[in-house]
Amino acid sequence: MTLTHQIRNTLKYVSDKGRKEFARDLKRIYTAPNEKAGYDQMLEVSEKWEKKYPAAMKSWKSNWDVICPFFKYSEELRKIMYTTNTIESLNSSYRRINKSRTVFPGDQSLLKSIYLATVKITSKWTMRYKNWGLILGQLQIMFEGRI
Repeated sequence: MTLTHQIRNTLKYVSDKGRKEFARDLKRIYTAPNEKAGYDQMLEVSEKWEKKYPAAMKSWKSNWDVICPFFKYSEELRKIMYTTNTIESLNSSYRRINKSRTVFPGDQSLLKSIYLATVKITSKWTMRYKNWGLILGQLQIMFEGRI
């Protein structure tokens, strides 16, 4: 589950009238500098809103073990990880490119097709992430030998 899905799941319990203020309070949780601060913010938000929207914050408490690893990454990296839009877009592009091909003669032809599709798709990506050099350096340290 991504953080975006967690937020959407939470906001479905909130009325339209209070959604903007509630979302602002939620943002204090996932933008906290570390796990402890995020947990403390979650408790504060829960306490503030539990009378009005009792079901809204239950999933944060029950899923905290899944959410807390998010805090071990830097703020810059968390902004990229916040959502799965990039991956979903890539998978959608793969489906669109290969929708007419239902059978591949072998594994090698499938791999070549995916490789060529990836080259074609990524050639259209022109926007760079802010502080990409810093982010790439952090990833190389955290995942040494894998990047």
